[in-house]
Amino acid sequence: MKNAGVLLVDAMVNFFLGILLVVFPAEIFGFIGLPVADHAFYPTILGAVLIGIAVALIIEFNRKPESMAGLGLGGAIAINLCAAFVLCFWLLNGKLPASLSGRIILWILVILLVIISVFEILVFHKKKK
Repeated sequence: MKNAGVLLVDAMVNFFLGILLVVFPAEIFGFIGLPVADHAFYPTILGAVLIGIAVALIIEFNRKPESMAGLGLGGAIAINLCAAFVLCFWLLNGKLPASLSGRIILWILVILLVIISVFEILVFHKKKK
């Protein structure tokens, strides 16, 4: 698999999560046990950032040598690992107001972010050889 394919998968994940946060379905978040913010401002801003990252990844995926660069593989890995680290911190410090089901969903997200990052690193090193 080429780097571009990995970037496209990463873009789709970021886009889905971004749309979910922009729409901010507080009822769904509460139902699955995730903490709900008092106001939708911060979740929607985060959603917009994730959508922006997805767009940057799609630009990079479709980029021709003479066109504008988007977000490369290294940037995608850094973003994913930073998000996984911060989320892991919240889950481990015990101060996250989330139910068991919400914590399970968030741990799944941490694991997915790490798996995507490891896969991207492996693809990069395989291509480098």
